[in-house]
Amino acid sequence: MPQPTALLFTIYAGPFNWYQAKEAAAYGYAGVVGLTRGKGQSPDEIVPYEHEVDDVNAVIDWIAHQSWSNGKVGMYSGSYNGFAQWAATKHLHPALKTIVPYVAAIPGQGLPMENNVFITANYGWAFYVTNNKYLDDKTYNDPQRWINMQNKWYASGIAYRKIDSIDGTPNKWLQRWLKHPAYDEYWQHMVPYKQDYEHINIPVLTITGYYDDGQISALHYLKEHYKYNKNAKHYLIIGPYDHFGAQRGGIPELRGYTVDPVALISTPDITFQWFDYILKNGPKPAIIQDKINYEVMGANTWKHVSSLKKMHNTFLTLYLSDIKSGDHYQLSEKKPDHTGFLPQEVDFADRNSSNNNYYPDPIVIDSLDAAHGLVFITEPFNEPISVNGAFQGQLKASINKNDMDIGITLYELMTDGRYFHLAYFLGRASYAKDLTQRKLLLPGLIETIPFERSRMVSRQLSKGSRLVIVLNINKNPFSQINYGTGKDVIDETILDAKEPLRIKWYNNSFIKIPVWK
Repeated sequence: MPQPTALLFTIYAGPFNWYQAKEAAAYGYAGVVGLTRGKGQSPDEIVPYEHEVDDVNAVIDWIAHQSWSNGKVGMYSGSYNGFAQWAATKHLHPALKTIVPYVAAIPGQGLPMENNVFITANYGWAFYVTNNKYLDDKTYNDPQRWINMQNKWYASGIAYRKIDSIDGTPNKWLQRWLKHPAYDEYWQHMVPYKQDYEHINIPVLTITGYYDDGQISALHYLKEHYKYNKNAKHYLIIGPYDHFGAQRGGIPELRGYTVDPVALISTPDITFQWFDYILKNGPKPAIIQDKINYEVMGANTWKHVSSLKKMHNTFLTLYLSDIKSGDHYQLSEKKPDHTGFLPQEVDFADRNSSNNNYYPDPIVIDSLDAAHGLVFITEPFNEPISVNGAFQGQLKASINKNDMDIGITLYELMTDGRYFHLAYFLGRASYAKDLTQRKLLLPGLIETIPFERSRMVSRQLSKGSRLVIVLNINKNPFSQINYGTGKDVIDETILDAKEPLRIKWYNNSFIKIPVWK
């Protein structure tokens, strides 16, 4: 009897693909694993990202014409495989009835760059997936090689364009991607863009985590889907998971944080319950009680609301005050009654130190390493409060150069004196208003720099806790260094660091924290 098909399309070719197809069959579906062009037995060149928009639909069309297919296809799985699902929706095939992307990537928006800053977090990935017809585990699983490369590049001060010369192996794909520092047509071709979302009328279930490195990509799809299609049937499950944890349903301890028991779920079970619901008229998965389903860390409970905006009932608008609060500065709900600023100076020629220690590992720390940034802190809360959503804001600053890369990290200072990493933002000032078009800053002019593409989080704060913001400039081995000359950042070198970056952060800058009171 013909059956609906569960399709997993991937660049990760290997013997485990048989298991993935058999797992789908065990759940009652025809299981198909499709491979990126060039992988496995394909004679073509392996090209990450660029052909999925056509090739995934070719596989769907083939499935729909098989005798064992009832003409209904659902797609699932995570990361690159999540990207492949969205690539398929750019020109939606009528046989594709639903997608379940976990931690879905957007090329050009999460990796290899985030908010237009090229990062080296997954530098070895291109070798991993293109060095042979399957996977080059030996090369990829050599973390010391990549750590040494990052540190040597940072110490050398050479251009980011030449980072592969430090490693000693040309990185063909990085060099191709570096030609596109804006989110231009090259990237836009790979997944739905703006009005493309209008025609995506199939149900979608997105699964991601508060500590998923690619969360801003996964949520970008959701936000754009609802922006351009008001009737979108798009659902979200999000909780205290990282990139790999979200794909299985969480782990009891995440980077030193003991996860709430209720947050431990089974992503595969939910996926195939969803397929049963959409493709076989079965019941909806129990965890999905509304469009947005999120676990509140610290409260050990799931909440369910109809939109991202319903996660919070107000914003805390907090100003980056120039008034001292102990060793730090006030993060104040009161708008300043005077114009003031805080100075910061960053010497890009100094490679004995770094700026912007923002990555949440571990999640809970005993003391705060501001890494030369500015620290702002609220008064203790006089009642419990829940931070629900992604923080955003507007910075007012003047600099002596043409550009800068900004880091903002949000913590909870708990009543026991430890810091809980909530979320962070990393982005380039010259792309703050438009990811597709660079607009340089004018030296000496007070500029307005809006931001919103930060990480979403939900966390119950107890009475007596405080919120802490660390504001900084990005200068470390883990991403390209923006020296502020206005040239293409990939070509700047330590020779462009003659004059330190001098910033005036004005006290009418503010951060908006979405909360539930």
